[in-house]
Amino acid sequence: MVDFVVVGAGAAGCVLANRLSADPSVSVVLIEAGSSDDHPNFQVPVAGGKFFKTRYDWDFDTHQEPHLGGRRVYLPQARVVGGGSSVNGGAYVRGNRADFDEWAQPGWDFVGILPFFRRSEDNERGEDEFHGVGGPLRVSDGRTGNPSSAAFTEAALEAGYHHNADFNGVTQDGFGVFQVTQRDGRRASTSSEFLRPVLGRPNLTVETDLEVHRVLVENGRAVGIVGNRLDEIIEIRAEREVIISAGTYNSPKILMHSGIGPADHLRAFGLDVAVDLPDVGQHLQDHPHVWLSFGHDQPVSLLAAGEPEHAERYEREAAGFLTSGGPETGGFVTVTGDAPDLQLICMPLMVSDGFLSPPSRHALSFGASVAKPRTRGNVTLFSPEPTAKPKIVQNYLADPADLAMAIEGVRISLHLSRQVALKPYTLDAIAAPASDTEADLADFTRRNVLTGHHPVGTCGMGRVVDAHLRVLGIESLRVVDASVMPTIVRGNTNAPVIAIAEKAAELILHAGT
Repeated sequence: MVDFVVVGAGAAGCVLANRLSADPSVSVVLIEAGSSDDHPNFQVPVAGGKFFKTRYDWDFDTHQEPHLGGRRVYLPQARVVGGGSSVNGGAYVRGNRADFDEWAQPGWDFVGILPFFRRSEDNERGEDEFHGVGGPLRVSDGRTGNPSSAAFTEAALEAGYHHNADFNGVTQDGFGVFQVTQRDGRRASTSSEFLRPVLGRPNLTVETDLEVHRVLVENGRAVGIVGNRLDEIIEIRAEREVIISAGTYNSPKILMHSGIGPADHLRAFGLDVAVDLPDVGQHLQDHPHVWLSFGHDQPVSLLAAGEPEHAERYEREAAGFLTSGGPETGGFVTVTGDAPDLQLICMPLMVSDGFLSPPSRHALSFGASVAKPRTRGNVTLFSPEPTAKPKIVQNYLADPADLAMAIEGVRISLHLSRQVALKPYTLDAIAAPASDTEADLADFTRRNVLTGHHPVGTCGMGRVVDAHLRVLGIESLRVVDASVMPTIVRGNTNAPVIAIAEKAAELILHAGT
């Protein structure tokens, strides 16, 4: 028997393990379905994509997407200690002030959550109103020095957009270089920054390769979990709380297999209902993203990252191409309203087959995400068998406003590709609309939309959990991960998930006081 069982050693789980076990009077078990992140490639930012479709990937995809011609979209999800922070592009972008304010949850407005961003952060630029130093998470300026990525920013300035040196500062709008979660050119995941430094604590146990099937619920209270490791059924009981941090796709799945979710849906699979929560698995949101890709003859794309000169520079200076997580430069554009509608991202590589085919030539890719999509999808069960993958429907571009904004993002990307600064890197189109007519833009958009890798919302605050992240109707059970966001943030989700976990740890440790 332990005090806290944390299910999922991803971006949130590693933070919780660190902060909860800092109290020597409590015991914590952190459970991960995947393996340890001790493979050396997890330290090298450029190697994140090497784990797609491997044992380190849940390898999800969408069901046939009704507004994309029935296309299924690959949804990589890390199955490893550190979760997405161990494989992602590393861009440190928090979201807009308005995103947190609109959640309308006590203590979760921007003023309420900013201290938790600052608490986790160790920003190499130093401390100010928006940034912290001395926290576990190293945040650094990029070290790639790639001229093609820099040219994208120059092209945006030529097109009339302004420069932004800090997307997490006073304003998001404008173009510039992303800060990244790196320490001396190495990946700074929540595993390396939060978990590894405290593995020696006697009150912290990490269990890997243990897939949790369900939460044990007795008399309306969560008392532990049941999982499987190498066909051995394992039960771990919790004295104080069970905390689900399994991610936007797996957290609702675990809840439903525990009898927590839409009653009719659960009964259809012969599952007993502990509490009828219709919104479990609903309100799924992601950033639909469309990439344009252009070929060139400059040996500065990440296709060259494996060449000896770049490996030697990485070992010598911890700089250069191997420090690239993919996204290097980008920006935010406000089309309507008072906050950005689009996030643009530029990467010095060829995007081919939705990242599932290797680049075959030097290229530059850039494109836009719909920053605040209106569309909602869902995560439901395929089967009563707990090892079955969930059924995921994103409903990308179902709302006409999302389609219109995605088309606008393609139009802006195409316009940027024609600027003088990008001419050396856009010699010919690998993936681009046939023309800038509305019909061609719409056709290209529907055929090329991919995930923005930012799923949220399936256990949202005010619907599935309360403002203390406690599951409604069940005692001693919380969800702490991206799934609790009521609405998606304008930007990448790794930083906000870390802040959510920081705030959750404080709520948990001070529960009842």
